[in-house]
Amino acid sequence: MSKRNKRRNNSNTNNLTQSILTILRKENSNPINYKQIASSLDVRDTSTRNLIIKRLKSLQLEDKIEEIERGKYIIKASKNYYTGVADVTSRGQAYIVVADLEEDIFINNKNLNHTLHGDTVEVYVFKRRKGGKQEGEITKIIQRKRTEFVGVIQIQERFAFVVCSDAKMYTDIFIPKDKINGAKNGEKVLVSIEDWPEKKDSPFGNVIKVLGKPGDHNTEIHSILAQYGLPYEFPKEIEDYANNIDTKIHKEEIKKRRDMRKDLTFTIDPKDAKDFDDALSFKILSDNTYEIGIHIADVSHYLVPGTILDDEAYERATSVYLVDRVVPMLPEVLSNNACSLRPNEEKFTFSAVFKMDSKGEVTDKWFGRTVTYSDARFAYEEAQYLIENEEDAIHEIPENISITGKSYKVKREISEAILKMDEIAKILRKKRMSSGAISFDKVEVKFNLDENNNPEGVYFKESKDANKLIEEFMLLANRSVAEFIGKQSVKHTFVYRVHDQPDDEKLAALENIIRQFGYKLDTRDRKSTSASLNKLLKDVSGKKEQNLVDTLAIRSMSKAVYTTNNIGHYGLAFDYYTHFTSPIRRYPDVMVHRLLQHYLDKGKSADSKLYEDKCAHSSEMEGLAARAERESIKYMQVKYMSDHKDNNFLGVISGVTDWGIYIEIVSNKCEGMVRLQDMKDDHYVFHKEEFAAVGDKSKKTYQLGDEVYVRVKNADLVRKQLDFEMLGGKQDFEE
Repeated sequence: MSKRNKRRNNSNTNNLTQSILTILRKENSNPINYKQIASSLDVRDTSTRNLIIKRLKSLQLEDKIEEIERGKYIIKASKNYYTGVADVTSRGQAYIVVADLEEDIFINNKNLNHTLHGDTVEVYVFKRRKGGKQEGEITKIIQRKRTEFVGVIQIQERFAFVVCSDAKMYTDIFIPKDKINGAKNGEKVLVSIEDWPEKKDSPFGNVIKVLGKPGDHNTEIHSILAQYGLPYEFPKEIEDYANNIDTKIHKEEIKKRRDMRKDLTFTIDPKDAKDFDDALSFKILSDNTYEIGIHIADVSHYLVPGTILDDEAYERATSVYLVDRVVPMLPEVLSNNACSLRPNEEKFTFSAVFKMDSKGEVTDKWFGRTVTYSDARFAYEEAQYLIENEEDAIHEIPENISITGKSYKVKREISEAILKMDEIAKILRKKRMSSGAISFDKVEVKFNLDENNNPEGVYFKESKDANKLIEEFMLLANRSVAEFIGKQSVKHTFVYRVHDQPDDEKLAALENIIRQFGYKLDTRDRKSTSASLNKLLKDVSGKKEQNLVDTLAIRSMSKAVYTTNNIGHYGLAFDYYTHFTSPIRRYPDVMVHRLLQHYLDKGKSADSKLYEDKCAHSSEMEGLAARAERESIKYMQVKYMSDHKDNNFLGVISGVTDWGIYIEIVSNKCEGMVRLQDMKDDHYVFHKEEFAAVGDKSKKTYQLGDEVYVRVKNADLVRKQLDFEMLGGKQDFEE
């Protein structure tokens, strides 16, 4: 036999051995024989079947497999198997994130074995080559993260394919002609994967909903919701159930509660708000002592565990705030009516009531169910006017403040209450910041929309004193409720909102970037890190790089999550914290209300495993909602810029990669990219260390933080992408 043929035979034998091991790994503990292996490999000839038998015996002698029954084998358990979550790249490769491993496991496309992004999988890790990365093969898909995807359908004569919108979905989905559900060629659809035959490149699916024509406003908004598995309407049976709930304020129920209807009470919310889930009450007890109540809609009074309405609210877990609409957690009869603390109406509430002095010190506190009556509703702008015009507000109610049906005395009392509470809120905030809290007041982009939801203009939402007044008293209630349960001598299962310390690597990456702008951080310890982060956020305020630095600083932080395991809240500098104040729009707050009442009634500690699972679900849904919200803003930004293709815009370079330069427009915070290949004045090369693109011949440099002028080259509504044309640096362009 020639050396070439010998090498070829050895290669074939090795390939067969690996194929046998792969099949046995997939079967895990399910024993199979040589006939089943031959069938899986589509082997029909006797010689190869005999070779399979020989290789099985060899593998048994090598102690790699075990014969469980006569002729039936399983693969031997190995320390090289791990369970993790797949993070798939747009190139169709993946990294498996394993909790106990510092290094992620790389998976080549050929070893994905039908794994999709987010799937929980079993992975076999190969022996590491010298100096190489940790690499492996997916042996089992334990749980699919999702089976529904959004994409554009392409209909052929006998079948169709759906090309998915998600960049991490590396394959299209095959649709039999009888399962296109009336979709027309080129429409956006929601498709469900039904099967993925082992030897097929694409999964098989069916169209479960036609979303509409790509680029249409409602199509794109519904596509965003569908992509993240978020509903945009309630099933009829849920609406019917909610509409039949008794929402009257009965005397029998009032008797069970603390009656605070005579206490001066008001709400402060955004001017376009429809649900008011929190109110404040104010009472002067003496010259230097006040009773301040934080009253929260008692959603748990109407939302009964075990009902279809409660199940629906739990599954949603949160309201979703898209750029043009709110997708509520609860049907309108509750969210906007029965539970909404509207002015001049009695409501059932769950309250945290504090006795406080003018220095913000709490001398007593009380928690429990109440009945309240809101005397007035303020928009933030109206409350802000009172704060900024203190003298006028005390002596004369300005004309632009309308408190319908109230006497001058009541109006004046409300004005005085807001001013005193603003004083106390500022003291509370100062204490919080001195304890190491981090002040993230990131600019929020908002749009002025016409009747057809087309963006007419962009504005930025600012957090002023009136916003901070509400924030501080909500924080006080949340922290105090968590302390009340968490500090008891006997441990009780509870829902906490926790925020871990920032990751050192992320802080180092942040430092590396802000250095380009002349800033630095002191990360010696927790206190110095918090102080220098606050100084950074203050120093960039109003600067061209503010939004970029704010965004990067937030990304350097750990994610806040819900859990029964309290580790404190780093960003707020609280040892105990929960979410108590927004049960209309957050299911964890409903759980907190139920648990708090259960413990007030001397109930035993709740099932920690049950509540930890609920916390994990709530955190996951919160993350999906946040991504959907960001994507809807991106969509509206692209839509806005598509109407301004003839305009020149001043922007700040927010990122540089080996394929392009990212620019954020100063006037509207829209971000797009200039592709390096489209810059024809020179050949630009990415310099990683300098965060810059440098021209080969001219040595012209575009660096992170530089101000440049750009024009819209392409606005892709479907992909939500902006391509810019580079006009030049600010200095060069203006000269």
